Amino acid sequence: MLVGLMDYSPFLVKPGSKVSLKDFDPRYTGKFQDKTEAQGKLQAGVQQLGIYQDVLYAQNTYALLIIFQAIDAAGKDSTIKHVMSGVNPQGCQVYSFKAPSAEELDHDYLWRSMKALPERGRIGIFNRSYYEEVLVVRVHPELLAKQQLPELPEGDRIWQQRFEEINHFEKYLVNNGIIVLKFFLNVSKAEQKKRFLERINRPEKNWKFEMGDVNERQRWDEYIRAYEDTFSNTSTEWAPWHIIPADHKWFTRLAVANLICDRLKSLNLNYPSVSAEHRQRLLEAKEQLENE
Repeated sequence: MLVGLMDYSPFLVKPGSKVSLKDFDPRYTGKFQDKTEAQGKLQAGVQQLGIYQDVLYAQNTYALLIIFQAIDAAGKDSTIKHVMSGVNPQGCQVYSFKAPSAEELDHDYLWRSMKALPERGRIGIFNRSYYEEVLVVRVHPELLAKQQLPELPEGDRIWQQRFEEINHFEKYLVNNGIIVLKFFLNVSKAEQKKRFLERINRPEKNWKFEMGDVNERQRWDEYIRAYEDTFSNTSTEWAPWHIIPADHKWFTRLAVANLICDRLKSLNLNYPSVSAEHRQRLLEAKEQLENE
């Protein structure tokens, strides 16, 4: 039903390519002109995702790890809320990664992510992830001092080392049936400003605003360079990045929902088959119930 709904090529970071976010329009909405036109398609995507998740859970062979990364106010929380609204909570788990705790800093940077990986048959969502270690930590290199690492490689070699480690980690996951689907919600600087002001001007949204958000906004260009280098080095054949336009939340949600559906569809999931003996027991149970 959803196949061919939209062209995903404008979102895909081709493995091995050098990325400039100027080539990805945050206002892009494809063939959809407005929210009303897309609402029905989004609902269909949400319903289809619920069906795929049910089969994923029953088959118990694969797990799906969905990673969301974004600059502040890009809409990660609302995208997760809307897209996953039709999924059985038993088959889904969401982790939001904040600043690491003292315990987490006593381990390698992938440790807390490994603990949060989804079990077979489940969908795991990382709201931010281990990619913070090549984004926030890169923009704030003083954070490296808190990680109690051995002697660091000179210059930018630490980031190249981490890119390699992350690529190997994701290859390991995919080899073991954990599919990795990565989204960057690409919001423009102008739209971010608009959303920050809305959080300040609307009392019910005041709790979402922190002064640190404005401080980080001053480092916009540094973050963009860090993201571009990350995409260039970690979009792989087994775990490519998708850069999703995020200035229109309704389109962001539609694109994410359908990309998840298409990835699950590609796994050729099926409900488990039962043996002839089991089917015979089912018929006996049916007869017993009907004769009560």
